[in-house]
Amino acid sequence: MKILHTADWHLGKRLDRFSRLEEQVLVMEELIQTADEQHVDLILIAGDLFDNFNPGVEAVELFYKTLKRLSLNGKRPVIAISGNHDSPSLIDAPDPLARECGIILIGHPKATIAPFELEDFKISKSAEGFIELSFKNHNYPVRILHTPYANEIRLKQYFGEQKEAELNNVLAQHWQKNAAEFCDENGVNLLITHLYINKKGKPLLDEPEGEKPLKIGNADLIYSDIIPHQIQYTALGHLHRFQNIGTEEKPVVYSSSPLCYSFSEAGQTKYISIVEAEPGKTVRFERIPIKNGKCLERKSFDCIEKTVEWLTTNQETFVELTLESETFLTADERKRLYQSHKGIVHLIPKIKNQELNENQLRDINLNQDIQSLFRDYFKSKNGGQDANEELINLFNEILNP
Repeated sequence: MKILHTADWHLGKRLDRFSRLEEQVLVMEELIQTADEQHVDLILIAGDLFDNFNPGVEAVELFYKTLKRLSLNGKRPVIAISGNHDSPSLIDAPDPLARECGIILIGHPKATIAPFELEDFKISKSAEGFIELSFKNHNYPVRILHTPYANEIRLKQYFGEQKEAELNNVLAQHWQKNAAEFCDENGVNLLITHLYINKKGKPLLDEPEGEKPLKIGNADLIYSDIIPHQIQYTALGHLHRFQNIGTEEKPVVYSSSPLCYSFSEAGQTKYISIVEAEPGKTVRFERIPIKNGKCLERKSFDCIEKTVEWLTTNQETFVELTLESETFLTADERKRLYQSHKGIVHLIPKIKNQELNENQLRDINLNQDIQSLFRDYFKSKNGGQDANEELINLFNEILNP
């Protein structure tokens, strides 16, 4: 049994003013090709399908077209759960129609999926947070515990626990109940969820810049040791770097996002996880690197010439550029930088430190003319750096329109 695990598509996401839709089309195509070339039997998509609760038309169209092709028009099951960026109701809405194409969309943690049967597979059992799939070409079933994202309060409401119960206990009891009832060694046993899960005793894992945080303080951290022992592979979403926080015998895997979505991910390789599983045996999985998508680079320079040279030879990137200099960048210098590269997302000027007597900064003569006051004020706010003539001329234009 071959399973493809992916997550955190964030369809429709932008990088500041830059659209990523063209790149997303390419990585979705690559994902489909990988699934076909690997002869995958089952697709798991672990949340954050879209980047916001109200995705644009192009993002929605790309999502449904991708799922339809992944499902081979109903021959291969695709299971997609909602993440913290998704609207659970939006994910749930097309489920009756999607099931005709072998696509199972799960928006809410307490969801019970109605059994159905297609030519090549069927849902043979279903309960709250659980489904069992039976395949025409396999003589054993696949059991899946599914928990889409919900915040702490909603999870406790969904599972009917007391409000003061720890989130770990709420999830542990729910998962253990389903695993004990349905997951023996006569089938493949999986868990798919979109939650911030960490390994007990290990440093906290960093959430990507710009990502809606799931971890607020340490009171309700969810630890991987609550995953039932019957589970052979756990498919996680939320963190954008590929990592196994479980063991080789019981992998608990963040599959990574398909693109670098923030500069905290600069330099990361993105992956698709391909899992090989049999009943009662340790799974094998490999990460397949994604080739499409632009690189994100954080670069620092102290010279305009060196900066332009690098920008000119690295066109297929998005750049966060820090430029350290003795004075502030002029309008002509900024124009030259932006003309040399179309993917500068952030330009951060940094003035080199200059020694200045602090008493000079505080001792400003308020009886000076307005232009001198402005010069002194600017100097006090910018580490002793004088305002250049271009800025003074602009100030004078404002004073004398």
